[in-house]
Amino acid sequence: MKQRLARIILDKSYREGDFVLTSGRKSDYYFDCKPTALHPEGSYLLGNIFCDMLSGLDVQGVGGMTLGADPLVSAVTVMSYIGKRPLPGFIVRKQSKGHGTNQFLEGLVNFQPGDKVAMLEDVVTTGGTLLKACERVRDAGLTIVAVLAVLDRQEGGRENLAAAGYDLNAIFTRADLVAAKG
Repeated sequence: MKQRLARIILDKSYREGDFVLTSGRKSDYYFDCKPTALHPEGSYLLGNIFCDMLSGLDVQGVGGMTLGADPLVSAVTVMSYIGKRPLPGFIVRKQSKGHGTNQFLEGLVNFQPGDKVAMLEDVVTTGGTLLKACERVRDAGLTIVAVLAVLDRQEGGRENLAAAGYDLNAIFTRADLVAAKG
């Protein structure tokens, strides 16, 4: 499954050129995992691989920051249900709702305070977006026990997350995908 997923990512989500990343850094390559996560086979593979990574962990659900984590959360919730270990999902908004409950998390109704959850992310560079999402999840009363990503760009994100008490577990590192590119 991982080999096939690597091929899809390289075909649909990898670009070379001049890019400015969310962190503000410049890069000569870019991974946008959304096309892979929104592809039928890509979504299936991501959901299965993340569910495998979560097996054996005591988690009651998964979530992540919109927009990158949206299809990942959906893939995991569906595949977890099919696998008879249903895990609800939540999405962290970039801005609070601004009306009604003014909440940062969508799907919180499926959780109890203190529930253990896994955070999902598509691409980790510095980890800044993921750390902001983790803070909002903790503020909402959930306990983060795992942080999973599709890709670790190996540009300090793992270390920044570790400094905040989170261990990043990525399906791929940039080195893995460069090797698969061959």
